[in-house]
Amino acid sequence: MSAVPALTPAQIVTELDRYIVGQQRAKRAVAIALRNRWRRRNLPAELRDEVAPKNIIMIGPTGVGKTEVARRLARLAQAPFLKVEASKYTEVGYVGRDVESMIRDLTELAVTMVKAEMLAGVREKAERLAEDRLLDLLLPRQAREPYSSGSLEEVTPDASREATTEKLRSQLRAGKLDERLVELETQQQAMPMIEVLSGQGMEEMGINLKDMLSNLLPTRTKRRKVRVAEARRLLAQEEAQKLVDMDEAVGQAIRRVEDSGIVFLDELDKIAGREAGHGPDVSREGVQRDLLPIVEGSSVSTKYGIVRTDHILFIAAGAFHVAKPSDLIPELQGRFPIRVELDPLTRGDFVRILTEPRNALIRQYVELLQTERVTLRFEADAVEAIADIAMRVNASTENIGARRLYTIMEKLLEEISFGAPEMPGKELVVDAAYVHARLADITRDQDLSRYIL
Repeated sequence: MSAVPALTPAQIVTELDRYIVGQQRAKRAVAIALRNRWRRRNLPAELRDEVAPKNIIMIGPTGVGKTEVARRLARLAQAPFLKVEASKYTEVGYVGRDVESMIRDLTELAVTMVKAEMLAGVREKAERLAEDRLLDLLLPRQAREPYSSGSLEEVTPDASREATTEKLRSQLRAGKLDERLVELETQQQAMPMIEVLSGQGMEEMGINLKDMLSNLLPTRTKRRKVRVAEARRLLAQEEAQKLVDMDEAVGQAIRRVEDSGIVFLDELDKIAGREAGHGPDVSREGVQRDLLPIVEGSSVSTKYGIVRTDHILFIAAGAFHVAKPSDLIPELQGRFPIRVELDPLTRGDFVRILTEPRNALIRQYVELLQTERVTLRFEADAVEAIADIAMRVNASTENIGARRLYTIMEKLLEEISFGAPEMPGKELVVDAAYVHARLADITRDQDLSRYIL
């Protein structure tokens, strides 16, 4: 199992600062939560299971960094991370997804993560085995037996076969045989109606029909001709799959989910209400009550086995413009002891978001256009103008936070992006005058800006 990195809270905040501007209170809260994971792992066994995670509610409008904080935290922790919307779930008895499906999805992600790590660990061995199988296809064993020349200095069969094989191997590694065709045998499983039957309804019952019947159906083999380069890739994948112990991978994945899994529960405010829905509406309180045992700690049946949710960290988020965290049922409130209010973004924050993080928007566009050999340079006054326009549009239309910068940057650079392939070697400078020239009409016309920005 991947160990939780032993980063101090200060180091975690520093790492988050590389990608997220501001929101220090939220960063400190999640940093402490992550460090507590490491602390819990170092407790005596009899106390370890008694320490429950301190779940967090992030309160703030859209586009201020709630999701990004949680996502970056999961990457630091090398932990299975799932983002879900609370409003997508329905109370038991209604058609739709039940809350237990989030744990099944998280387990599926963890299995994929662990399997990918194991495949990477056996890649070299798998490639060597694939190379040997490919050599057998290129030069069948009977073809490697040398014919007797009658010479007194005749080479022994074993030596001749070895020399031929090594010569072929060197050509294979040099890529000289990549375009040659070989006949490859691949396996296919006949599953006529299973894909249709094992849909969402079956998943919600905890039954995966495809997995149940996959071992019962006959396996068909199909021979097809492929190029050597493709055959090498397919054979390496097949050999790597054989080398991975799936039972061990599943065991590791379940332990990783139980010890370090993170569920980001967005739009919690959409189910924050204690009155039942009217007519076709689903009871919001019912969804909360279904969610409660998952957050408190329960056993969820998945196709990989039972998964306990006692130590999964839940980070909930919502704007809470109308509803308040106090509108949640008391039992659920008690399971989210940490409340963090995120700050609205300022004009200065927009300038920093455009320029400071490792994945800063301006850097992304500069690098994208560099692939066309076009040098794009932003003047300081252009960055200020973009930030100012983003603030004004957010104030006059819907406030979508930093996401407004994406729409503005796309509109601003539309002409440059379109014409870049015809401008190799050119250097283009974006200044405040260019920004205002491209966006002035749209920002003046509020009706138009609602649709374009």
